Amino acid sequence: MRSGNVGRWYRRLAACALALGLAGCDAGYISRAAYEETRLLWNRQPIAAVLKKKDLPAGIRARLETVLAMRGFAADRLGLNVGGAYRTVTNVDSRAIVWVVMAAPRNSLEPHTWWFPIVGNVPYRGYFSHADANAEAARLEARGLDTYVRPAVAFSSLGFFNDPLLSNLLGLHRVELAGVIAHELFHRTYFLASDVMFDESAATFVGGRGAIAFYSATEGPHSADAEAARGIYASDLKFSRFLLHEQARLLRLYQSGLPESEILRRRQPIFAAIAADYGQLKPTLSGLERFDLDKEKINNAVLLSYLLYFHDLRNFAALYRINHRDPRATIQRIIELAKGSPDDPFGAIWRASRNAPPRASHNDPSIAPIADSSSGSQPPKK
Repeated sequence: MRSGNVGRWYRRLAACALALGLAGCDAGYISRAAYEETRLLWNRQPIAAVLKKKDLPAGIRARLETVLAMRGFAADRLGLNVGGAYRTVTNVDSRAIVWVVMAAPRNSLEPHTWWFPIVGNVPYRGYFSHADANAEAARLEARGLDTYVRPAVAFSSLGFFNDPLLSNLLGLHRVELAGVIAHELFHRTYFLASDVMFDESAATFVGGRGAIAFYSATEGPHSADAEAARGIYASDLKFSRFLLHEQARLLRLYQSGLPESEILRRRQPIFAAIAADYGQLKPTLSGLERFDLDKEKINNAVLLSYLLYFHDLRNFAALYRINHRDPRATIQRIIELAKGSPDDPFGAIWRASRNAPPRASHNDPSIAPIADSSSGSQPPKK
């Protein structure tokens, strides 16, 4: 697997235990999910033992060492619940473990959801067969929904097990890998049931800031890896602002009260404009952070697959400034605010970040040089 495109990897990691259904009414489905999780756990090898192999390729060794170092940093400096996660590695092939189906009405950005015990309403469901996923998508399309089928290369148990690192992640750049580990450890630390958009967007922010903090502390704030981490974080914020603008454009149409036929006619030029806007944005993004929006036929389900992971990130960034640019304190505050307002966690983040100080100057190595407002923006109603 080639390096690059950590945004796509976040979406594929996706805490897919949600989609796999830690339960559900289909006994065969449950059995297969249990089998896949058991297979991954059974084939774990301690990373410390793998590192003792003399013939281990240097690049793989460096990435495994990064995982262990990031585990320690996440526990000691970020306050994340590491437990026994990512102390082991499981070899897997390059095929997708599951295929994730997403759906949404054609005149709304509200996702179609599936309900599972423990995790609540979830805006996707995973299938172990591509054909089964496509059949589900076809069934939903026949009901008048937009659909999107995407591969997921891993799934998180959300702390129910000590998840191993899957070997396909060793194809990532070390900077991407550190961010993915922090992202997934946030899921292990806190999970708000029935609000995947908040869970994933918060984890995206934690992954980005966590990687910056890790490389700044271990290699220096001006090191190449710290600069690369800031580039990924900057790209995430840019892409989040892009999505906020495009989301608002579609919501104006979808909430206009026009007949559905007229909405469906008018949305096509908007989808074309979104693709054009992304074409202008793409060259400004970090080489390590590219998204696939220019490779997709845009519909509501495709856009939701990104909105789940990059929603209102600049409000998280403003909260970071409120908390004296301390990533550990910011993570704790994110969790506190979500616990205090489980029905509106994005609103709680916005309210807490409204009086954030201006972002640091371009000379501050802890902040990527991107345009940003001094305070957060109120999230639109979805």
